[in-house]
Amino acid sequence: MAEEPIRVAMLHDPYREDGEGLGGYLTHLVRALDSAGVRVQRVPVGTTGGLAVAREVRRLGPDLVHAQLPSSGHRLPGLLPGLLPRTTPLVTTLHADGDHDGQPAGRLGSAWHRLTDRLRRGSAAVVVTDPAIHVPGPGGAEPVVIPPAPPVTDQPGAARAGRRMRAGLGLPEGAPLLAFLGPAGPEGGLRHLVRALPELRRAHPDLRLLVIGGGTAADPAEEPAALARRYAAADAVTVTGPLPPERISAALHAADVAVLPAPAGVGATSGHLLSALAHGTPTAVTVPDGGDGAPHRAGAVAVIRAREDSAAIVAAVGRLLGDPVLRRRLAERGRAYVAAYTWPRVAAAHLELYRRALHRDGG
Repeated sequence: MAEEPIRVAMLHDPYREDGEGLGGYLTHLVRALDSAGVRVQRVPVGTTGGLAVAREVRRLGPDLVHAQLPSSGHRLPGLLPGLLPRTTPLVTTLHADGDHDGQPAGRLGSAWHRLTDRLRRGSAAVVVTDPAIHVPGPGGAEPVVIPPAPPVTDQPGAARAGRRMRAGLGLPEGAPLLAFLGPAGPEGGLRHLVRALPELRRAHPDLRLLVIGGGTAADPAEEPAALARRYAAADAVTVTGPLPPERISAALHAADVAVLPAPAGVGATSGHLLSALAHGTPTAVTVPDGGDGAPHRAGAVAVIRAREDSAAIVAAVGRLLGDPVLRRRLAERGRAYVAAYTWPRVAAAHLELYRRALHRDGG
């Protein structure tokens, strides 16, 4: 007899479903779970509070509740276990989202510790997307690490489309093309990369920078273009604006090097990083506090040795541009690093966790 599909109420902040970060992660996960036969009903938390969420969960009557929470979701976590039906298991995923780097500090960090500790003790299972995420408190479920997969995978025909994109940019034969992925504001570090362009162009006069996405809601080119004018690099910077996955894939194939210079560092589960590595794009990154992380230990990235430092970007990127052997090695190791990170495998790991929480281990 076939196993009954597991019905899951997925609680989450009302993220953009087409974006990077938690919104994109959730969209990919729900699609993968659907393909694995899990029926997911999304329940946005918003600002309505725990009681409204609990009422909606009771109305849906799921087999299991799965809460997807950033470290900044303080209004709900600690209260959630006591509000849900006692017979409905709770699974919680904790994400590092910029507020939480594994070392919460001060009053806000202490509040996060207390609330997460209560949530952990009330959950049948706890998932972390990165082993560096600190889950406080003794007792409760031991965290299970389920890393995400790349939000943008290598699309069919993207390599050919990437060559056409280079031609459309008017790049001379052999001219190096850098790609930037990430927010165009201060948190992405684009300012430091644009500031490094004049120095990089002394050695590579035809060098260009492709900003994938970028800009503001009103004008996708506004912020990067202003930066380029400020640092006398306007002729070197092209801003794509929002792109569908197949065009992002083409852009990553077009690029010789991807540069991710975020001032807080780029974590091992960054969607931008995983997408670049999945395309075999040699990638230079800043690293978070606490070490270089798994991608560097695997030899999958080049490290920008100082954050918020254009000279460090010049050194790291200049080395990559001048060493084709190093670029090939990073491309191979990057692809190998993300080979195990696929959404079907992510879904299978979640399905196994759900079955254990529901005591369907033999299903």
